[in-house]
Amino acid sequence: MSDKLIIFDTTLRDGEQSPGASMTKDEKLRIARQLERLRVDVIEAGFAASSNGDFEAVKAIADHIKESTVCSLARANDRDISRAAEALKGAARSRIHTFIATSALHMEKKLRMTPDQVFEQAKLSVRFARNLTDDIEFSPEDGYRSDPDFLCRVLEAVIAEGATTINIPDTVGYAIPELYGNFIRHLRERIPNADKAVWSVHCHNDLGMAVANSLAGVKIGGARQIECTINGLGERAGNCSLEEVVMAVKTRRDYFGLEIGVDPSQIVPASRLVSQTTGFVVQPNKAVVGANAFAHASGIHQDGVLKARDTYEIMRAEDVGWTANKIVLGKLSGRNAFKQRLQELGIELDSEAEINAAFAKFKELADRKSDIFDEDILALVMDEAVTHEQEHYRLLALSQHSEMGERPHAKVAFSAGEQEMHAESDGNGPVDASLRAIESRVQSGAEMLLYSVNAITSGSTESQGEVTVRLQHGGRVVNGVGADPDIVVASAKAYLSALNKLHSKTERVAAQG
Repeated sequence: MSDKLIIFDTTLRDGEQSPGASMTKDEKLRIARQLERLRVDVIEAGFAASSNGDFEAVKAIADHIKESTVCSLARANDRDISRAAEALKGAARSRIHTFIATSALHMEKKLRMTPDQVFEQAKLSVRFARNLTDDIEFSPEDGYRSDPDFLCRVLEAVIAEGATTINIPDTVGYAIPELYGNFIRHLRERIPNADKAVWSVHCHNDLGMAVANSLAGVKIGGARQIECTINGLGERAGNCSLEEVVMAVKTRRDYFGLEIGVDPSQIVPASRLVSQTTGFVVQPNKAVVGANAFAHASGIHQDGVLKARDTYEIMRAEDVGWTANKIVLGKLSGRNAFKQRLQELGIELDSEAEINAAFAKFKELADRKSDIFDEDILALVMDEAVTHEQEHYRLLALSQHSEMGERPHAKVAFSAGEQEMHAESDGNGPVDASLRAIESRVQSGAEMLLYSVNAITSGSTESQGEVTVRLQHGGRVVNGVGADPDIVVASAKAYLSALNKLHSKTERVAAQG
């Protein structure tokens, strides 16, 4: 058995299935480049057959990523598999990941297929994919709740047809670590050709055990691939957290005895990028990447750390990328220094025009805020990088008046395509007044599910505010993110960002959980 643990990142596919976390092609490509710097082994770039937008995103990532294997999900049918193969044509290394449900519940209620029909479909889909690529992953959806005898029959057949990775999903987060580990071990022991494939784990966090289950699948079950996401992003309670499994295996190498190719110094930059792109804020007490992950409030702990760090720290903050949080630029900094910092942060802009636009935003921010942090630079680049085809609405101007005893009032100017719109409204506060003014002209009819404010940097009232707005309309849920030192302006930007996503009408087909 290999001592190399493969890290399969599915932030751009399963992570994107979080309500409101859908990303544009450019956003996906930016995250994929960071995942390549992180040195993950496999990047699941999306579900190419789900929409034209996802096809183009998978294609763009396949064309640009050279170090990691690029993967596309596909249901177990010829159309999905062909579409995945077409999107992956430009990849240096590609993988097709095909799946079909195998639990009795899913086969009867969702697929409305008999076990024999599912068996044939699984076998034929892998045979078809084998003609298009040498690297094929097969997943029996809801595998952990499937009948072991039937599962063995299916998995033996797909390995014989050419599947090179066998993934056992705990699709609904039902597993318990010891039981899940033993489940995989028993499958591997019973299937005669089990040694012809790499075994993989894909766990959801509904009971808070995705990381524990994944590690049990490796230690007890003998799996050598973990499927995970940055920040544990994913639908419902999320997926197995990449940063947690990577640092668990690296910190407890004495127990796991496995090698991982991931560069841990890129973990925090990846976490920040995903958080600011999707609008899903990282909780402060989140392991490894939370703001409090390396903070010590207890006097006893502080005293111990000052005397010897390893009294209370099992890993160093700088090892996972926290050292990047430092003041780097100010309003006297020039364009070359700004461009160099973008490169150090792993931000790649495609043209001089984009660099110039980002630099102009930086100078504008520097006039309002004396100290510019890495997080500020990332936020302004993300704000500037919204694609023109997505940006139907754009904030032009905002003014508001608020004083105790008086009802706040806001005036807003924004563009809607080629048209400039003006609106004003009262509200319960300046934010409410500003958003009511925008809605009075747009009349989207969307329901606000979430309004969240987060300070981009800590320790100063100068910090930029980052606002996330989640809207729902017609069964679609979208997140909008806006950043600005003025929290009212940030709120208006976030609201318009969410409206832009609703306006884009991107359609997606639900994939594997």
